[in-house]
Amino acid sequence: MLVARRNNNNWMPSLFNEFLNWDNWNNSVCETAQAMPKMNVSESDKDYKMELCVPGLKKEDLNISIDTDNNLVIEMVKNDEVKDESKESRKYLRHEFSTMQFKQMFSLPENVKKEQITAKVEHGVLTIDLPKFTVEEKKALAQTIEIK
Repeated sequence: MLVARRNNNNWMPSLFNEFLNWDNWNNSVCETAQAMPKMNVSESDKDYKMELCVPGLKKEDLNISIDTDNNLVIEMVKNDEVKDESKESRKYLRHEFSTMQFKQMFSLPENVKKEQITAKVEHGVLTIDLPKFTVEEKKALAQTIEIK
């Protein structure tokens, strides 16, 4: 039998103190909350589909655009601060509400119809549909340049 010795007779309270150390807990949770949300990307013959997990966000918190370098840019800024006039006379002993944000860029494939991209937010999931050009549509876009 192996005898284990403890140097600290107070081991149980210190275990809880480490677990309940709000600074460490808050830092790890906030780092996770500010990271890029989990994402699924799928492809079919007709389109690409992106699904991002954005619980608690509304469409006003999100911005989706295409930049000049043909990148799909997804941005989120959410301010958790709630203005309440009755709280103005209060002195905070701890104040942890903050702004969370992310910005991610994706290079769009050449076969995406940029003008027909759609997005919606439902039940905490942002869904972006990226329709593809068909082979016939791609051929129709090709043009011959007249030489003068």
